[in-house]
Amino acid sequence: MHFNFKDIHIGEVILKLTQEKEIDEDRIVKFLKKTPGEIKNMYESKDLNSDLLLLWSKLLGYDLFRLYSQHLLLYSSTYLEKNKKKESNVPRFKKNIYTVEIIEFIVELFQNGEKTVNEIVKEYNIPKTTVMRWIQKYQKQNDTQL
Repeated sequence: MHFNFKDIHIGEVILKLTQEKEIDEDRIVKFLKKTPGEIKNMYESKDLNSDLLLLWSKLLGYDLFRLYSQHLLLYSSTYLEKNKKKESNVPRFKKNIYTVEIIEFIVELFQNGEKTVNEIVKEYNIPKTTVMRWIQKYQKQNDTQL
């Protein structure tokens, strides 16, 4: 699957997850305390408020916020680097942690010929050695599966 981390449509993601997990609509209605019409509107919505996103994450057993975190890693890393050293009263997190989905996304871009390693390094601000390690590891995994 090739997920579009650049343009997240959270309602579509939630709908796919509810279908995959076969969650009954009655359970959703009771858990969210919303009408079926309101839930349908959420599926069609590109974004949701954080309280609803948290409820959906709990119901689905899936961290929906991580989609946005991964977006920041891929598309806003220069902004994050510029603001890393400033003092702040809000929590700071450890170094960027790339999820399996992000790694697969990057490797897929390379293997499909959509981007070169240098383009990936430049566009997503990921160290070249990291990208190369991912590509080698992914190719080894594919070779052992054959």
